[in-house]
Amino acid sequence: MERLHFHQELEKLKITVLNMAAHCQDAYERATRAYKNRDTELAQEVIDGDKKINSIELEVDKQSLRLLALEQPMAKDLRMIIGNMKISNELERIADQAVNIAERTIFLCQHPPLEKTSAMESLIETSRQMLKQAIMSFRDMDVQTAREIRRMDDQADESTVQVLKSLIELIVADAPAIDSRRIKTRRSIQTIIISRCMERVADLSTNIGEQVIFIAEGLNIKHQELREEDPGSSQ
Repeated sequence: MERLHFHQELEKLKITVLNMAAHCQDAYERATRAYKNRDTELAQEVIDGDKKINSIELEVDKQSLRLLALEQPMAKDLRMIIGNMKISNELERIADQAVNIAERTIFLCQHPPLEKTSAMESLIETSRQMLKQAIMSFRDMDVQTAREIRRMDDQADESTVQVLKSLIELIVADAPAIDSRRIKTRRSIQTIIISRCMERVADLSTNIGEQVIFIAEGLNIKHQELREEDPGSSQ
């Protein structure tokens, strides 16, 4: 494969991953909106749309393996292919979290709503923003934005802790309930799982940012503390 043609194919691969990213971001936006608005129809749309995302992931794998087999790329080109495959995998997991949220939203909509908390609102907004910035950092190969995503993850973690505390209090209060079904407890547990899905989206967005840094600079910072990072490093 000629070098010019190879780089054209590499650009096509990135476009395919960005297409997948757009679908995943839309799925997560819809899933969280369905949860906030108690919209079962929108939640079902998220579930039904997952097959499309899975098919794009298969196309990413196909394009990546073809480039690896035919060109035997080195250095940054190799990092680009590997990074695209890993980002695609993270995106597929984000889509799975969106489906999980949607499925549990449908259950919650069958029962009276629990009181919304500011911590849950913060978690939704932070995780959405992290995913948006992760995709932008990949699109633009923006290492600075990729590093900022890691710093936002602490905020998502703190919001998750606050959500868990408030919901556990509801579960404890519901323990003496005469109704053996303990509907409030069941709703609380489903909401806890939803919050953990949102936290997971934040973590997966952080992983995408780390892959951007790997592609751009050849650095693996996955297990590196933020204070140890050298924002001026490059390769």
